[in-house]
Amino acid sequence: MEAVANNKIYEIAENLSTGFDYNKGEIAIVLAAGHGKRIKSHTSKMLHKIWGVPTVERVYDACQNGIKDINFIVVVGIKANDVMQVLGQRPLTNYAYQEFQNGTGHAVQVALKKIDNRNFDGIVYVLPGDMGLINKETMFQFRKDFISSESDMMVLTGIYEGNPLENSYGRIIRVKEKDENGKSSGHDKDKVIEIMEFKDILALPDDKPYKVNFNGKVYSFSKVELVENNEFNSGVYAFKYKKLCNLIDQLTGNNVQGEIYITDLIALFNKNKMTVMAVSPREQYVVMGFNNKSVLKEMEDVARKQHYNKLKDIIRIDDPDDFFIHESVIDQIIELDKKGAPLDITIGKGVSISKGVRLNYNIEFKQNVEVDGCIQFDQNVVIWQNVNISTLPHQSMKIGRDVEILQGNIIRGNIEIGDGSRIESTVRLTGSNEFPLRIGNNVLIKGTSYIFGSVIEDDVQIEHSVIIKKKVERRVKKNGDIQPVRFYIPMPEGIDAVEDL
Repeated sequence: MEAVANNKIYEIAENLSTGFDYNKGEIAIVLAAGHGKRIKSHTSKMLHKIWGVPTVERVYDACQNGIKDINFIVVVGIKANDVMQVLGQRPLTNYAYQEFQNGTGHAVQVALKKIDNRNFDGIVYVLPGDMGLINKETMFQFRKDFISSESDMMVLTGIYEGNPLENSYGRIIRVKEKDENGKSSGHDKDKVIEIMEFKDILALPDDKPYKVNFNGKVYSFSKVELVENNEFNSGVYAFKYKKLCNLIDQLTGNNVQGEIYITDLIALFNKNKMTVMAVSPREQYVVMGFNNKSVLKEMEDVARKQHYNKLKDIIRIDDPDDFFIHESVIDQIIELDKKGAPLDITIGKGVSISKGVRLNYNIEFKQNVEVDGCIQFDQNVVIWQNVNISTLPHQSMKIGRDVEILQGNIIRGNIEIGDGSRIESTVRLTGSNEFPLRIGNNVLIKGTSYIFGSVIEDDVQIEHSVIIKKKVERRVKKNGDIQPVRFYIPMPEGIDAVEDL
């Protein structure tokens, strides 16, 4: 059964892969094979979301937006099908299945088998799929730094800002300005010697320096010096492809874990007289990755703070710690602001606004409003607390000018609400693809009412009614008043199945 399941994953990976354009000289390998035991979730670690978007998708997008015309290999493993279905079929994107979880180095080995060695001689980037805060600016600069350095391998590093004893990351050990005899290191200065794990540093003797030979010179480091070294490995790399191919198969699992680690490439590159350099990004938060729920929460908080800072002087957000506005909507708000007119948009505590929503001037969302789907607002709209407004895919909703929707209402599906209409509390409105709901201008719907797939003409008042697939006309009485619709209930179905006890 397991062999059959694995064959199916290989088949799905092949069907979703779209090949390479070898005229484009760069390939990004996104490592998304791990499940993450410490995250303690049935959901793949790579599919946990930062600001509404799975982390693996954020990493992918950062590469695609930061490095134009790049090919992709996404390495999948545990929960492979889940990851592939979320990312889907994308141009110049290929999936590689790491059937056995044997380390990051092995994942790269699996990925490189997808590349035709005869047709490619460019740059390969490797990124972990859990770095959900990395952005296009970081990838653009990392590429620029790698090319200008003329190095063969580059590591993106982070700078740890807390207590050194709480820094469990592997330290980046660089060539010093002078060797242990006081001689200049020359052009070797700042090259990466190795990445040393924190537990290995702690195991060193306190009274003896750690010495390492690099290009014929010996460099000496005290234990305290290594502990206080705050530069750590982020897990993002760049390689010259041919150099990587020549050495990748020399990696072995000769360690306690029995796994093949990508960090071991540093020693191989140095042994073969190749240059390994390192750079750190402008913003340190971009190198955050997570292994547990608490760090994931920290990353979400960072994202929320970033987005709040973008909006805080444009619109009113009642609670900076409790809101969600999809990035595409944030971009839309910023573009509206550039037109110069005040937006007068208010976002209450707990409000969630998803991708596909189009906002407008003078809109107020009270507490805990959820807006999800292809929904377009006109100006001067008030949505009261605990309202849920949503559409299914391929549906759309339009909410007109000067509309007010009161608390607790549920409004779903293919719907148009005309200008000046008011939807009071305990109302449910629904429209399907086959039976859209069209509500005219200046309509009042109140009481405990449910309306589905109907046409409501202008100026009508509906109260305490259930209206399903009906047309409600505007009828003017002799005194000039418009005939209200009250207590309309359709004939019951299945009445023969109901009897007194």
